[in-house]
Amino acid sequence: MESVIIIVFVLGYLAITLEHNLKLDKLIPALGMMAICWAIVALGVDSFSNWFDSGKHALVEGFSSLMHDDKMHLMEETLLHHLGKTAEILVFLLGAMTIVEIIDYFDGFATIKSYVRTRSKKRILWLFSILAFVLSAIIDNLTATIVLISILQKIVKKREDRIWFAGLIIIAANAGGAWSPIGDVTTTMLWIGKKVTSGKLFLYLFIPSLLCMAVPSFIASFLPAFKGQIDAEENVEEEKPHKYSAIMLYLGLGAIVFVPIFKTVTHLPPYVGMMLSLAVVATFAEIYSRRKFSLTDFDSAESDAHAHHSPVHHSLSRIEMPSILFFLGILMAVAALESLGVLFNFAGSLQETMPMLGTELHHQGVSDLVVMLLGVGSAVIDNVPLVAASLGMFSEPLDNELWHFIAFAAGTGGSMLIIGSAAGVVAMGMEKIDFFWYLKKISWLALIGFVVGSLVFMVTRSLF
Repeated sequence: MESVIIIVFVLGYLAITLEHNLKLDKLIPALGMMAICWAIVALGVDSFSNWFDSGKHALVEGFSSLMHDDKMHLMEETLLHHLGKTAEILVFLLGAMTIVEIIDYFDGFATIKSYVRTRSKKRILWLFSILAFVLSAIIDNLTATIVLISILQKIVKKREDRIWFAGLIIIAANAGGAWSPIGDVTTTMLWIGKKVTSGKLFLYLFIPSLLCMAVPSFIASFLPAFKGQIDAEENVEEEKPHKYSAIMLYLGLGAIVFVPIFKTVTHLPPYVGMMLSLAVVATFAEIYSRRKFSLTDFDSAESDAHAHHSPVHHSLSRIEMPSILFFLGILMAVAALESLGVLFNFAGSLQETMPMLGTELHHQGVSDLVVMLLGVGSAVIDNVPLVAASLGMFSEPLDNELWHFIAFAAGTGGSMLIIGSAAGVVAMGMEKIDFFWYLKKISWLALIGFVVGSLVFMVTRSLF
């Protein structure tokens, strides 16, 4: 039965990658794959010999000897556990995307757009790469990608040019999220699981992550796509930013930055803080929207059209719900593989079959090659369950270099495929980036950054 589920997952994954060829939205195979995988689990629960306890990050002892009702109860609990964890991510994402849309409702990104004086593609590339690297460490790589692509859409009008910048933003955002405990889901998991501390995470990973962003950006700056300048007519502001644009921009971004502070103080999940931030931003949005459309710089027709239209409702209507549903499907489908111990056993087999290679690369024997393969695997499958499997498989103490390498590999390895990270998935939805275009144009840059960062980590860890 495990083989059947793996086949279903592979076929579903293949349908996702061939979205444009099949002319089938990627959320359809993702949701179908999720439902079929869990249906097979439910129907064949008595035939499975292993079950993975995500809470304890270990295989359940004596699972095969349990009664049918006990197995079904365990399966239902596991399904609810994964749904809850997935819902945390999706609710957080909904809140962040809504805040971004509220900012856009007030033309808030025109404020940052006005600061971009250059028309040089190369300078814009470096500007957005650095912004993505820094912002992702503060607000998280997913939200940073949403914000920066939204700004990019105001500056670069040609989609053919914009998707190149978006590809490098994905690499930079994932690199920036790797050295911060709140920058990526996987680093947050390791941080909450008491495997890494924020100070040592910065110490070990800042330089490798910086080079993981800088090297691909440096190479890309010599590519034809980043030669020349943006056309003058594309970089001219059609209208001046509204008086509330800057206020809503700083309020919105400040509200997002507040989320990790709220989590640190209250120890509540991040989505709770995001909902509080959304409530605050929405309150000011409602107040300012009444003033916005009562000013004389808007004609009466536009004022009447928006008089009874809530900015929050408008922002919610603009959210990419297909991307949200796709995220739900892919995460829950991967959760089915994780629950059967497939990913756990896969990681264990890597450790067993390549001990000598690991020993040559590193004296501990778990090694660098295995961790790098986990990073590559995170681009193909998903970094969250792979890190969860690693938490159960390895027993190294707090701040052991292994955990930091896993944080780097899982965080940056997902850049090698556009569906390998949350940032990539969102960018794919916002810009309709083709899977194979990204594979051909951007993946090799992400691979170079990943390898350079990994090699630098191997060197710098000896210093710490």
